[in-house]
Amino acid sequence: MRSQSTAGFLGAVVAAIALAAAFIYGPSPSQLRNPTQPAAAQPQAAPATEAAPAAPVPRGPVIREVPNN
Repeated sequence: MRSQSTAGFLGAVVAAIALAAAFIYGPSPSQLRNPTQPAAAQPQAAPATEAAPAAPVPRGPVIREVPNN
């Protein structure tokens, strides 16, 4: 029975540390209510020529031979 109470105490300590970290590293309530507005985007000129399409990306797993040592 002693190991169960020790595990419960350690679990409570870990939970308290996780909760404290969430409050420390999480956003403050004022940031949640008033999110920062993005800077005004400047209009960009349209590109004169259309970009060439990129090479297709290989799909699926990449299988490589592994030498037997």
